[in-house]
Amino acid sequence: MSAQAHFRITRLATQLAVHRAFQWLHLHQPQLRAWQMEMLAIPAPPFGEGERAAWFADKFRELGLADVGVDAEGNALGSLGDSSARKSVLLSAHLDTVFPAGTDTVPREEEIGGPILGPGACDNAAGLTALLAIAAAMRHAGIVTAAPVLFAANVGEEGEGDLRGMRFLFERGVHRGRIGAAIALEGAGTSAVVTRALGSRRYRVTICGPGGHSWTDAGTPNPITLLSRGLAELGDLIFPDEPRTVLSPGQIFGGTSINSIPSEASVLLDLRSTDPAQMLAVEREIHRTFENVVARATGSRLKIEMIGNRPAGELAMDSAMLRTIRAVDRHLGFRTELRIGSTDANLPLSLGVPAVAMAAGGTGGGIHTLGEWYDPAGREMALRRVLLTVLDLAGD
Repeated sequence: MSAQAHFRITRLATQLAVHRAFQWLHLHQPQLRAWQMEMLAIPAPPFGEGERAAWFADKFRELGLADVGVDAEGNALGSLGDSSARKSVLLSAHLDTVFPAGTDTVPREEEIGGPILGPGACDNAAGLTALLAIAAAMRHAGIVTAAPVLFAANVGEEGEGDLRGMRFLFERGVHRGRIGAAIALEGAGTSAVVTRALGSRRYRVTICGPGGHSWTDAGTPNPITLLSRGLAELGDLIFPDEPRTVLSPGQIFGGTSINSIPSEASVLLDLRSTDPAQMLAVEREIHRTFENVVARATGSRLKIEMIGNRPAGELAMDSAMLRTIRAVDRHLGFRTELRIGSTDANLPLSLGVPAVAMAAGGTGGGIHTLGEWYDPAGREMALRRVLLTVLDLAGD
């Protein structure tokens, strides 16, 4: 760890304005819980984050952020500091959940002050609450940074969103080329930081046939059967422990009725690996497997589409950002946990912009299930960690 970074963080943490921000975080834990409960009741399915984004824009305005609005992709944005001075430090949290439209997202409490129960309670209402907390603490304390801080409640992190919110911010939006560092707030925990971006690719495999009646057209190629054969073959593949690689079928679609031979069936596949070359090898195996299955069934047709491509990347171990995080952790008494993951930080890392995903505090579980939960106990220290990191990155 850099002695210079440690000295800088120690000095930063003694500033009166920073202590005011810490005090705000300490005294307003009930407010953070109320915000989290309120936002959770607003559904944010993939490609349906609009209502929650509008709620965030209203909160950004109430907090007194500048340049508040919802951009063309649906990201809710606000900023602190002079955006013309230097490149911004982006602090973001994704709005969307994995749960489809119609899911009951109203949160529940089994005891007052206990865990918050409900879909998305941890992923990513914890990160979104932390985003508001940092903005509110900075405003209350009157903190002015040398570089502007851009706050973004962004769309498109989950499922087929394919990082569309981040892609817009970095590649097409008004902040393109104006972001110098990025922190994505993601889920529960205190000392974890994602510095290695796990690459992933998503595919839609569709098999078509003539269809027909289950009795009178018996023998006609059945797309569901063909799809199942291919999936069974892929399921028997043995991947090496290193580089770690995972291929998972997530959803299957198809069929008209119980007594019909379907004319179409499809499956969504999620491929992840720490090695881009291994991903390409498995991609070739996907094509080979289904092509062979279809070739043996006269009258069937195959279509394989890539519907998502998350780029990989890695924060250099000697980067200034990582030195800052290690210094903050030493100051707060944490042991930095470096992790690999697939987050919104993938996109900036792939573009060469220093980026990490940081935990937003508390504990959670049941991620991506209807039994998801989040306990905010201990959240305050993680928020201090995020605040000190942001302030150092945006400092002189």
